[in-house]
Amino acid sequence: MKKIIAIIIAKDEEKMIGECIQSVAFCDEVIVVDGGSKDRTREICRKFGVVVLECPFTDFATARNKGLEMAHGEWILYIDADERVSPQLQNSIKDVVDIMHPAISVYMLQRQNFYFGNHTWPVIEHMERLFRREKLKGWFGVLHESAKFDGEKTLLSGFLLHYTHRDLHTMLAKTITWSSAEAKLRYDAHHSQMTWWRFFRVMYSSFFDSYISQKGYKAGVMGLVESIYQSFSMFVTYAKLWEMQIHKKV
Repeated sequence: MKKIIAIIIAKDEEKMIGECIQSVAFCDEVIVVDGGSKDRTREICRKFGVVVLECPFTDFATARNKGLEMAHGEWILYIDADERVSPQLQNSIKDVVDIMHPAISVYMLQRQNFYFGNHTWPVIEHMERLFRREKLKGWFGVLHESAKFDGEKTLLSGFLLHYTHRDLHTMLAKTITWSSAEAKLRYDAHHSQMTWWRFFRVMYSSFFDSYISQKGYKAGVMGLVESIYQSFSMFVTYAKLWEMQIHKKV
């Protein structure tokens, strides 16, 4: 049985997928779950000799579970196409899978986010991404998916580098795509009827969280742009929710 299987989630990532695959070259096998790319993503993957699974994208949980079905190894490492495993993190992963601590079945990775190229976001995230295969039960949730597993978890040293929000065009496209799903979840949960003041509240809360709580102000102009974008994204989500609510009344 293979030691480490890397599962990469990708869709239309021809500019990013090559470096992503190279960053997990230390793994025994790499599986790319392609969500229906219309660019050269699959072609590039095959040039690297990795396994490509075609899975029409509905949500991240479904894509991660699809890869899990095909992964026959002791450890599963999840990574997205816009992420990179740093050299230090590579060494940490190789060390812990060799040690095989009996109580630990999940390792959290420290994800460092980069916006608009190489602008570093002040807050480091902790993401559950390295799993002992036999302990992972699967992924659940249409949005903001989470894993169910047995055993304990701990944090690894080294960083998972995340190159997100690379330009305004892709950021806006992402908002248009995901805001509908976000709004539908709120609508199905019977969210309170949207009124004028609710828009200001959710937009302010989103901006405050990004710019103040997450210390976006430390990132200069980039931090301000990102925080305003988060506020705008929240407005679009709740505007779509409002639209669903008024159509129901009609």
